[in-house]
Amino acid sequence: MFIKTIEPDEATGEIAALYAAEKESMGRVMQATQCWSARPDVILPVENLLHQIRDGFSLGLLNFRLITFVCAKHVPSSYCSHVYFRSLSGVLGREQTLAVRRDYRTAGLTAQQVEMLAYAEQITLDASKITEAHIQRLRSVGLTDVNIADIALAASFRSFMSRYFDAVGATAEPEFLDDDPTVRDEMVAVRK
Repeated sequence: MFIKTIEPDEATGEIAALYAAEKESMGRVMQATQCWSARPDVILPVENLLHQIRDGFSLGLLNFRLITFVCAKHVPSSYCSHVYFRSLSGVLGREQTLAVRRDYRTAGLTAQQVEMLAYAEQITLDASKITEAHIQRLRSVGLTDVNIADIALAASFRSFMSRYFDAVGATAEPEFLDDDPTVRDEMVAVRK
């Protein structure tokens, strides 16, 4: 990490409680969490917003993860690409997750998921180009306004998170890296 953060053994109060909860659920404090501790007044609101968006996501956790994975490719974010490749591989399988990374349109997803990801991708690339036609396509595959708002929140929040992770030098923990070096390379955002 490029910046000084609060190490798990230095944490006190609410940050210590946050770290302890993550350590209990994941076996470690992720750099994605720890990097926010450079601003102790921000770490809890950011974590709470993430949990509120993710845990209340109207299209379910799988679709939240798909959005995150596709957005991470376009931010681009190595950290989020590695982490979400690992989590999606456990649900979809490694080959389908690789297919999503390469082209979600031909990865065996539903028409609703393809439209959801096209919208999330456009938000990540350039949200100013979103038009009413994008929204109508989402509605045509059965997505409600709440679903559309959730997709926009997930994509926008991921762009914010991923950019921050890269800006402060957070790196994916070894357990999130794929065993295949070719796949690992595919998840890496090229720094120029």
